[in-house]
Amino acid sequence: MNGLYTNQLLGSSLMLTRRLSGLGAGGRTWFVSSISRSFARSSIMAKSKFEYVRSFETDDTCLRNCYIVVRLDGRNFHRFSEQHAFTKPNDDRALGLMTRSARSVMEELEDIVIAYGQSDEFSFVFKRSSTWFKRRASKLMTHVASQFSSSYVFYWKEFFGEQPLLCPPSFDGRVVLYPSNRNLRDYLCWRQADCHINNLYNTVFWALIQKGGLTTAQADDRLKGTLASDKNEILFSEFDINYNNESAVHRKGTSLVWEKKDETVTKHMKLPNVEEKEVRVTRSRRRVEALHCDLIGEQFWEEHPDILEEEETC
Repeated sequence: MNGLYTNQLLGSSLMLTRRLSGLGAGGRTWFVSSISRSFARSSIMAKSKFEYVRSFETDDTCLRNCYIVVRLDGRNFHRFSEQHAFTKPNDDRALGLMTRSARSVMEELEDIVIAYGQSDEFSFVFKRSSTWFKRRASKLMTHVASQFSSSYVFYWKEFFGEQPLLCPPSFDGRVVLYPSNRNLRDYLCWRQADCHINNLYNTVFWALIQKGGLTTAQADDRLKGTLASDKNEILFSEFDINYNNESAVHRKGTSLVWEKKDETVTKHMKLPNVEEKEVRVTRSRRRVEALHCDLIGEQFWEEHPDILEEEETC
């Protein structure tokens, strides 16, 4: 059917060309105008006939006056990390690549006021008053996910050098709304607490394997039912490791925030009747900065008051 339709279309086009060549300038103008009007009428009719399919789309506009959080999680990243021989318990190359990809997302979508990441996940917080993509959840989530995934591939060599990327990384996403400053702060505290719990477990687990000579099954069995204090005791008494001295990026995760930085540049200026001279100019620019600090206490929020918006009072 497609081939028959194409041949008919080509034949009609050829006939139209012959007719036009046989007409004078005025005749050609009239003929083309007539064809254009007919085509326009047909387009309008077709649009009105088929446009009803738009009614199947779901309205996923995010509620106003709420912070929009898009959280990405690596899909099958346990297998992905094994295929690429990630260092255990933490691979600084992989963490650096995650942060670089998240920075790319923030630089693309400036309404993101803070992003927090640990392991194979990153959360992006859009300011409460954001109108990006008309606050459509699907648009926000897919744009964040696609920008992050493509950046992960694009910057791979910057962190892993000549080690090849053996399979494409995959991230799933979700959108959650938080109506108050306290809700948002508690969400970020929850993710940082999760970072601490997971990293403490992984630090002890891999110490038991790499330094204690246990198998993965034996290490897992050894840690069943243990509390944080028990894990700290194992690290200190058996491996002389003080968990508090471990890298902050591993214990606290990574927070990306906008900060204004003054930078001085040299410009060459030339005025009439004056020799060209160098002038040093200082200007302020907003840049994404990576921090590895506590989000649960008050200090971070006091130092970054622009993240949270004032709440309306009745």
